[in-house]
Amino acid sequence: MNEPQILVLGGGCFWCTEAVYVKVLGVTDVESGYANGHTAQPTYEDVCSGTTGHNEVVRLTYDPSIISTRQLLE
Repeated sequence: MNEPQILVLGGGCFWCTEAVYVKVLGVTDVESGYANGHTAQPTYEDVCSGTTGHNEVVRLTYDPSIISTRQLLE
């Protein structure tokens, strides 16, 4: 196994995005969260209100010897 790589993707609903990537061969971990906002420790409700500046994202850890960044994006 090569050194694991990390890719952070915004894709609307992180639960929907996470559900797809957990099934992809070569992806070893998927973590949902928030990025780019101005509120410390926002809740899901805070983010959904549209006032925090956050986006829902998923952080993928993957093995580039099995799947490439390009393949993950496709």
